[in-house]
Amino acid sequence: MNNTVTRTISGIGFLAVVLGGLLVNQYLYAALFLLMMGTMLYEFYRMTMGQAYRYSQILAILLGITAFSLVFSVFAFSLDIRFLSINAILLLAIMITSLFAKDKTDFKSYGFIYTGLLYIAVPLTLSNFIMFDKAGGFSGLMMLSFFCIIWASDVGAYCFGLLFGKNGKKLFPTVSPKKSWAGFWGGLLLALVTGGILYWTHLLDFPLLHCLILAAIMNVTGVFGDLFESQWKRVCDIKDSGNLIPGHGGMLDRFDSALFAIPAGVIYLVIIGLL
Repeated sequence: MNNTVTRTISGIGFLAVVLGGLLVNQYLYAALFLLMMGTMLYEFYRMTMGQAYRYSQILAILLGITAFSLVFSVFAFSLDIRFLSINAILLLAIMITSLFAKDKTDFKSYGFIYTGLLYIAVPLTLSNFIMFDKAGGFSGLMMLSFFCIIWASDVGAYCFGLLFGKNGKKLFPTVSPKKSWAGFWGGLLLALVTGGILYWTHLLDFPLLHCLILAAIMNVTGVFGDLFESQWKRVCDIKDSGNLIPGHGGMLDRFDSALFAIPAGVIYLVIIGLL
């Protein structure tokens, strides 16, 4: 009971922070996503590399933060896109620092540096493309709609899995023994319902069919995002990526689905010409 209360209170507080970051103004959005990126990169590197190549880890986190900030500035302040080349300089610096590491007995683990950037920094940096319109106007409604689909999918999977999945067929037992097919179908159902609600409330200004397809794509890719992080934790033999959010684990635990689902949703909208 105490854990349930803790999870509920911290969950409500975290939800309020996310809503504030998405809806108040562009500066709170930037602060929120920079916090998310820095924390998730730190959690991922601590989980996979420990204390190895610390300077490269720090530079990688700095690169992620810089990349997001520069792309944000291009949209928010019309920064000349030539300044994006700073990212290449930092990337080269990360590679160069590996040469000065005294202990190179496990150099292959250095690949986790680039994995973290591709896995975490790139999707969050590209989120700027749906937070601003072509004229530089800021709106977090589409990102909020994306999160609504992801959250609905998580809730549906949890409830259906709890009710019908205990003795049913498991979804991916070698990676996450508790996830069931009943939970998957429950998550998909609630995601589709949410896609319909977003259409009827005009939070998503797309045809109904595309809202439903978008919800289905984000549900499926979100499940893979969750499983992908679960596999990392299993390989690294840890339960949670961190303990930042009481009762919920780390930041990466909360946004693992979003790291796959949001880019997939954006790609779909771009391909069909709605974005």
